[in-house]
Amino acid sequence: MRYLFLHPVFPGQFTKVMEALARDPAHQVVHCSRVSSVAAIPGVKKIRYQLPDSASKKQTCAQRLDSTIQHGQAVLEAVQKIKDQGFEPDLIYGYTGWGPTLFMKDLFPKTPLLGYFEWFLNPFGSEYNFDPEYPLSFESQQALRLANINSLLDLQACDHGVTPTYWQQQQFPAPYRPNLSVLHDGVDTDFYQPNPPDSPPGLTLPGIDLSGVTEIVTYATRGMEPFRGFPAFMRALALLQKRRPNCHAVIVGTEDIFYSRAPVGAKTYKEAMLRELAGELDVSRIHFTGWLDKTAYRAILRASSAHVYMTYPYVLSWSLMEAMACGCLVIGSRTAPVQEVIREGENGWLVDFFDHRELAQRLEAALDSGAEGQRLRRQARETVLERYALDRLLPQHLALLDRWARR
Repeated sequence: MRYLFLHPVFPGQFTKVMEALARDPAHQVVHCSRVSSVAAIPGVKKIRYQLPDSASKKQTCAQRLDSTIQHGQAVLEAVQKIKDQGFEPDLIYGYTGWGPTLFMKDLFPKTPLLGYFEWFLNPFGSEYNFDPEYPLSFESQQALRLANINSLLDLQACDHGVTPTYWQQQQFPAPYRPNLSVLHDGVDTDFYQPNPPDSPPGLTLPGIDLSGVTEIVTYATRGMEPFRGFPAFMRALALLQKRRPNCHAVIVGTEDIFYSRAPVGAKTYKEAMLRELAGELDVSRIHFTGWLDKTAYRAILRASSAHVYMTYPYVLSWSLMEAMACGCLVIGSRTAPVQEVIREGENGWLVDFFDHRELAQRLEAALDSGAEGQRLRRQARETVLERYALDRLLPQHLALLDRWARR
């Protein structure tokens, strides 16, 4: 079979699927992208598309739509070249909403087109208008409606779609939901697993020596910002430190802002929160790691006494499942995407997203949880093994692609 994958950034969400397909010499796997986050995947041919400089300017709805069209045209031009060389895909699988899939049905009208549908923008009921501190203007509501043009074009063009969670599926217009299979990317539970039972407490990494420390609170995020509950976490941490003088916090992630508005009077939310809580935090017991490789990141999850995962009603971070697979005792926000995974008192605890005092209380309870905490840890991992394990979901993903490629 011949597979064509499309994503602005190689390899996107398709790493494991492409690796598996490329191991079979009967398959030909091609990926078209603008940039790369990894150098290569064995057996996968990379082709690139290029944009004019003007395509990166998305200041208005019209410019964003124009950028989407330019992505689509650039991909069309790149793929046309390999078509001219004789490549005819049996299946096209593309990341939607940004343009790469836009004109594929014009180039290959008989080839099944599958879309990876991550998110549909809604002014109410999801991430927007959730936080009263950051209300959405009426003009921004109009902009969101227009921004969905890209996704609507893809929903109409694709023969079928994949979305990772039921929460994400529910964001799309009701008529399209039956055509979206809920299929998570999958967590490598062989890699993300707890430390052996006889492992000593604590954590040792370059620049961090917490060997022997028995109270380590962890927080992991792509960027420290309100979308992922960073302000509430820091305020809770200030309270927790007063009650637990031996507790340390390890915070994984960058200071970049990916989803939230910029803070007032500060360059980053880390700077803003350290300024707000000056004199209340013991910074000697807070360890910011920045971005880490997978092995160091796993070591932090394995050493965790209590792990915090907070999010607006938005795309669920895979870090939640990775933490649970490592046997973390997770305190999560009582928001819809988290509630799909964590059941209160069964495999973790839930708190009000905005209530940092409740979060501090739950963190302290987690540090004293004993046998109950161990039960929650075991159930957290079992949840991932049953519902999100890569070795279960990858065969389902491959079977779905195979069915469509043979049509």
